[in-house]
Amino acid sequence: MKFKKFGKALLMSALSAGVILSVTSCVQSYTVGYLYVTGTVTASTGSNGIVSGFKIDHNTGNLVPIIGLPVASGGANPVRAVLLTGSRFLYVLNQGVNGLGNASCFGVTGSNVCQNSNLTQFSVGGNGVLSAQPEPFYPQGLNSIRMVADTSGSFILVLDHDAPSVAVCQAALGNSVTSCGDISVFSVNSTTGRLSVVQNAQLSSQLGFPVTYFPVPANPIDFVLASGQLLTVSGTPATGDSVFPYTYNSSSGQLTNSSNSSQPMNTYQATAIVNGNGNIYLLDNEAPSPNPTGASSQILPFTLGNSGALQAQTGGIVADDSTLSNPIFLLVESKSKFLYVANQGNNVTGNNNSNSGLAAYFITNSPAFQLSFIAGEPFGLGSGPRCLVEDPSDQFIYSANSLDSTVSGLVVDPNSGVLVNLRVASSFALQGPATWCLVDGRTS
Repeated sequence: MKFKKFGKALLMSALSAGVILSVTSCVQSYTVGYLYVTGTVTASTGSNGIVSGFKIDHNTGNLVPIIGLPVASGGANPVRAVLLTGSRFLYVLNQGVNGLGNASCFGVTGSNVCQNSNLTQFSVGGNGVLSAQPEPFYPQGLNSIRMVADTSGSFILVLDHDAPSVAVCQAALGNSVTSCGDISVFSVNSTTGRLSVVQNAQLSSQLGFPVTYFPVPANPIDFVLASGQLLTVSGTPATGDSVFPYTYNSSSGQLTNSSNSSQPMNTYQATAIVNGNGNIYLLDNEAPSPNPTGASSQILPFTLGNSGALQAQTGGIVADDSTLSNPIFLLVESKSKFLYVANQGNNVTGNNNSNSGLAAYFITNSPAFQLSFIAGEPFGLGSGPRCLVEDPSDQFIYSANSLDSTVSGLVVDPNSGVLVNLRVASSFALQGPATWCLVDGRTS
């Protein structure tokens, strides 16, 4: 009898321990994804590129460095990175350095234009570790500035600031053209991840020799792939901004444009063009002179029509927060309730940038595209943010910052859109200035 009572007591103790362990396991932290940041090493010459990485804690949003990272980016001055569907391969676009040996690639000509752009391929291993593949790939133009991948992971597209041939520019855009940018398209081998250049079938047939890129108007700033259209915004403060559309063939990677014409935007200081859940947003910073429209920093929303035509929304233009400047990136959170705009500010050096921060808006669908400020904004970030990402669990937003070499982390209130600092720490150090960031939801 005593043994029966003892056995029952032992059983109850075991069950109690199991319940306690089960409850404890529910609140244990685990990695919900990885955050990767491209940038440069502060104490080095030639803008040596690196890729840093962090594990994202599900409960707190805390970032823990991935063992074995950072690694070399495979070139100088990395400016973009993409992670293909399935998270097997990551690619970094290195802009390179100019003929003077530094990364200032705009406003220079001749031998000083950046000519060493490349793409480095990485395999993504267990625990988020990156392994560089031995040989880089090379865009077809000069001074590569942007990169995107299509949703299938079959093609990667690179925006080159300077096309290598005036004759090809004229054939594509008109005889009056004296220079242009271009887009290099690469097909992706689904097994190895290796890249192959896609030839411009239309111009190759027209000119009678291989053309390995797709021309766009001069002075390209940014581009975006959305709903089968590739849109490139180009321009200068003196001439104004316009958007040039290509129709994108997701089977072949070919880009076609029947009219060879651009759509004026009536802006003069565009900084980025972004796809926010199917809608197109143009970010504009017109505080610097010249400023013919009299506008300050603003957000211009569009719907995308046939042949890449952008349809402006009546009353949709929204002013940026007046205390901020130089909007550089826009993020619509996963439930399409809130919209956030990262502002770099006007300072280009130092880590005390009062014009830098995060503007935040409610999205109203009736009437469409109406944005109203969220109470308490602007929210603080590090100095000189370059990008915004939402974590795979839709709880946290991170920015990678160039002027103070940090990553900032914020918790999203799902009801109000208000952002507050992470509980553990709100800032995480990098080895040098950040240039881009992206997240990976695969953790095994």
